[in-house]
Amino acid sequence: MRKSTNLTKSRIVTAAWNLFYQNGYENTTIDDIVEASQTSKGSFYHYFESKDALLGSLSYLFDEKYSELEEKMDPSLSPVEKLLLMNQELFLMIENTVSVSILSQLFSTHLITRGERHMLDPDRTYYKLLRKIAVEGKESGLFRDDLTVTDITKAYAVYERGVMYDWCISSGNYSICQYSKTMLPLFLSGLLKESA
Repeated sequence: MRKSTNLTKSRIVTAAWNLFYQNGYENTTIDDIVEASQTSKGSFYHYFESKDALLGSLSYLFDEKYSELEEKMDPSLSPVEKLLLMNQELFLMIENTVSVSILSQLFSTHLITRGERHMLDPDRTYYKLLRKIAVEGKESGLFRDDLTVTDITKAYAVYERGVMYDWCISSGNYSICQYSKTMLPLFLSGLLKESA
């Protein structure tokens, strides 16, 4: 039953974000989303109180990407290589399927909402995968001793959010993938032991 519930919600979220990207947020109706997801209005309103509530669901889509990535990620990659791969896959997805205006709306809703902020939920697949990689890096002696797993996880997440935010306020006038390909290794070097 739970799996079927998750599938229905996932279909709604995926259909909505595809439509937002193709037609724009304003030009997408709930009826469009219901039709594209092959669900019902009842199902839609079971999960979301309005179209605006879908803005916070982008992180669910990201988490689906992280689940796929974790399954196919080469276990022989170093923790740093895994973080670089995660980042490139996310930013490639953003460049190809998420408009700047929609990502900007996501950030703005997180700034003003008093409700759920799924993007910051520590139980997200994203944070679980980050913690797993940080633990691996700590246990192998790669990361600095003065940094905890929580420090490393938070620093990486803040880096990514900061780059996404800058990309939004710059109206997406540069390649977020190419920028991060250059900057993330420099950022991660600050987390490593000098001998690493």
